[in-house]
Amino acid sequence: MAFLTDLRRAPRLVTIVAVAAVALGITYGYDISNIAGALLFLETDLGLGNAELGGLATAVVIGQIAGALCGGPISNAIGRRRTMFVIAGGYIVFSVISGFAPGYLSLLVARLLLGVSIGIALAVVPVFIAESSPTNVRGGLLVAYQVTTVIGIVVGYLVCWALALIESWRLMLGIAALPAAVVFILLLRARETPHWLMLKGREAEAADALRALEPDRDIDHEVGLIRTELEAESGHLVDMFRGHLLKATMFVIGLGFFIQITGINATIYYAPSIFESMGFTGYGSLLGLPAVVQSFALIAVIVSMFIVDRLGRRPVLLTGIGIMIVSTLVLVLVFSFGGEAGSTSWGTVAGVVGIIAFTMGYTFGFGSLVWVYAGETFPAKYRALGASLMLTSDLVANAIVAQFFPGLLDLIGGAGVFIVFGVLSLLAFLFVFRFAPETKGRDLTEISAYWANGAKWSSPQR
Repeated sequence: MAFLTDLRRAPRLVTIVAVAAVALGITYGYDISNIAGALLFLETDLGLGNAELGGLATAVVIGQIAGALCGGPISNAIGRRRTMFVIAGGYIVFSVISGFAPGYLSLLVARLLLGVSIGIALAVVPVFIAESSPTNVRGGLLVAYQVTTVIGIVVGYLVCWALALIESWRLMLGIAALPAAVVFILLLRARETPHWLMLKGREAEAADALRALEPDRDIDHEVGLIRTELEAESGHLVDMFRGHLLKATMFVIGLGFFIQITGINATIYYAPSIFESMGFTGYGSLLGLPAVVQSFALIAVIVSMFIVDRLGRRPVLLTGIGIMIVSTLVLVLVFSFGGEAGSTSWGTVAGVVGIIAFTMGYTFGFGSLVWVYAGETFPAKYRALGASLMLTSDLVANAIVAQFFPGLLDLIGGAGVFIVFGVLSLLAFLFVFRFAPETKGRDLTEISAYWANGAKWSSPQR
């Protein structure tokens, strides 16, 4: 509860940032899960084959990769706040177009462009939150974005379940515009981040922005720290792959890749197929069970939000990955004995529990901390570029899983698939244990100095 107490004491501007993050998270989460429901009806309504259905599922991911690549440069050029307007506008326009698409090609293009908007958001939103948040609530607010993403996923499944009664895939896709409209309105009252203002040499405005965020801090000292940090860096992308930034770059690229290659989105995009392979049938099971799974995941990420600024980043992340490893072992056993899990009562229960545990482990660790490390790792001149690299790596792995999971499930079965995910989760655990820094209680300038000091802290943790 300390996080809520600190948030209530924070200035009003921080509350606006928090609510905007909530609304964008819901939009992002809804767009992850709504395609699962829409695909159940698109095949018949538009006469689509398996390849075309797969194309619709992966089009958003391909767009996200493009958006993540350009998100950092765009936000550095026009500002974090203006880029957030672009993101919200893109969500609104392309969600509505998806709902009114007359055929496959127009829907594919709309989904692709919606993906671009999502990709920009994935790169820029954590930077916007990190640069607009006081130190004592920064981690919690970054995790709050994942909390609302999971809420959006749950809402997506439930809305699809309800709309399945009228088989309206158009409403399933178009409703995503509503929370994005809320973000657009909220941004009218937000202001640019102090780090971007300093990046553009607007020190007086940056000081005012810092004062609005943390009025009790020594503003002149904070401005001086940011100025020193900016003067020490060139801001060129090539510099992220040499010198002291190379370790930070390799860390975020590796972390981003492991976050998705371990298989979480396979359990979201293709949740109906997974539960069908366990012997479940009917819309109530195929769309209702994924909603139940994500409801448990929501509990896990809320717990993470409340403890990440107290317990620390590393313990939360390693615990979550550990739960993923154990749950993959359960799922391997479920699929190995008796074929379909639904063929026996123990298999049904163990299969559902395994999926729930896998998803809870992900949202508690990877799902929560991705936004924290994306927003915290790099100095101001590289922060948006670094977030772009991390999320691009994340999305490349996402595209690999989205494209190949159905064929892999047919080829090697559920047991084989979760053996693969279990091994990858173990590798991810070892990677995080070796390379992830503990950034709890550290200012953004301190975290930048950590990498400049050869991935070593120059001062004790506060």
